Amino acid sequence: MSPLIPTPDTLPAHWGVFQSLLLLTFPLHLLLMNAALGAAAGALLVRGKGETGRRLSFDLARVLPLLIAFTVNFGVAPFLFVQVLYGHFIYPSSILMGVFWLSIVPCLIAAYYGAYLYDFRFAALGRLGPPVLAGSLALLLAIAFVFSNNMTLMLAPGRWSAYFDNPYGTLLNLSDPALWPRYLHMVTGALAVGGLFVALFGAFREKADPGAGELARRVGMRTFALLTVAQVPLGAWFLLALPRPVMLTFMGGNLLATALFACALLLIAGTLVAALRSRLALAAWTALPLVAVMTLLRAFVRSAYLREHFTLDQLQSVTAYGPMVLFFGSLLIGIAAIAWLVAKAAAAFRKPAPPEEGEAW
Repeated sequence: MSPLIPTPDTLPAHWGVFQSLLLLTFPLHLLLMNAALGAAAGALLVRGKGETGRRLSFDLARVLPLLIAFTVNFGVAPFLFVQVLYGHFIYPSSILMGVFWLSIVPCLIAAYYGAYLYDFRFAALGRLGPPVLAGSLALLLAIAFVFSNNMTLMLAPGRWSAYFDNPYGTLLNLSDPALWPRYLHMVTGALAVGGLFVALFGAFREKADPGAGELARRVGMRTFALLTVAQVPLGAWFLLALPRPVMLTFMGGNLLATALFACALLLIAGTLVAALRSRLALAAWTALPLVAVMTLLRAFVRSAYLREHFTLDQLQSVTAYGPMVLFFGSLLIGIAAIAWLVAKAAAAFRKPAPPEEGEAW
């Protein structure tokens, strides 16, 4: 092991518990993040499409702050599990790019504020509305780029020695040939699934506002189809940009990883068919398992990158039931509270609401 890699901490339970929780919680965060990006991009796309487009843009604006909040909260758990399992990799990489890593907080606050501003001052902003929302979307995409840098830098301990030339916390993993294809693959996929969310949102709103609902379905499915097609060359680029030993993991090097990769290809084919035929239900039922399978493939990529430095079975554990009981108890209470909040929010969004009291469109 490289002397730059710290000694991992002892775990309070077997590593498999935390790996399972990571694989369970991360897809939920991904789906919510996709929905947030899709709602923001969709609201921008339809804003100029007449009266119906303005109504739909406002409907999406109403749900966007909630989606950002849920994305952040559902992102805490998987990130904590990554820290538990790979803390001796992600802490050094976070320090190396500390300036950018810490900038996530003010960027997220500004993006969140912009989303609320677009919602609560929809009519008053007038022509300033789209630039405000575009600024929020740009900040969210910038945050995603910082995350991509950290998630790849943690996998490359050989690059950490660059700290001795630049100890100021401004290192980025720009020399990694897989960085840009990885980022574009993730963002394009997120916006594609976000388009699917807009289409599903349209189906949800169709009874309250048939015109806006139909527009949402049409724009959402078109976005989903175009970006899903774009994912094919981007995914191939990302695969070919991986180091050869990592790439070969999915080509017979590991039987389970290869089987999952084949499963992903089948799901992608099904998603493409559903997208090109505008089959909303089929698209949703193929996209959901595809996100889950991609999460598993991501775990195999991480393990393959770190294989020569570390494997999860090297982690030591001393069983401590108290913290685990407290965690699972809090988790159940949290799930119940979130389910109640979602039910209340869904009921509220079924009712039409003016953009601002006393103001016209």
